[in-house]
Amino acid sequence: MPTPLEAEAIARYREFVAARDEVDEGKRSWASLGDFFTEDAVYIDPAWGRVEGREAIRDFMEKSMAGLTGYGWSTPENWIMAEGPRVVSQWDQVLGNDAEGRPWVVPGLSILYYAGEGLFCYSHDMLNMTHIGQTMRDMGWRPPKEFNMPPRKPVRDVSLPKAWAHLDPSRKLVVR
Repeated sequence: MPTPLEAEAIARYREFVAARDEVDEGKRSWASLGDFFTEDAVYIDPAWGRVEGREAIRDFMEKSMAGLTGYGWSTPENWIMAEGPRVVSQWDQVLGNDAEGRPWVVPGLSILYYAGEGLFCYSHDMLNMTHIGQTMRDMGWRPPKEFNMPPRKPVRDVSLPKAWAHLDPSRKLVVR
């Protein structure tokens, strides 16, 4: 039985997933997902690295997904669990369909920390980028003109924001 905090975190994450599904369907912008984060939140992306602050997260979401959304990419959710303020989810990155209609799929994981009041202060998405690259090659994918390349040297610090470090005191290392 989840604690009240875990139940609240899972419920809010499900709202985030519903909003992300609406983005995949073209009903809302990627930037709107910034509404789910604290002003000082950190978002870790496997290609783009560390992004700090709600407005920077909004900008990152728009830039990083340009040329992907609307080209068959989607992110169906498979399962969600919580332990205290930590939410872990497993989802699939669907990159489109092959000639026979089968989806090109790369599984992913996210770890988020719930700060309360409907907001997350941290999100860390994990994808095997070699798997993504191999799948894109197998697909014969070519980036459309609006696609934006990730930075050459992204920041790889995966620590929680300083103001929220108390949510996981066991995480003392900064990975670079």
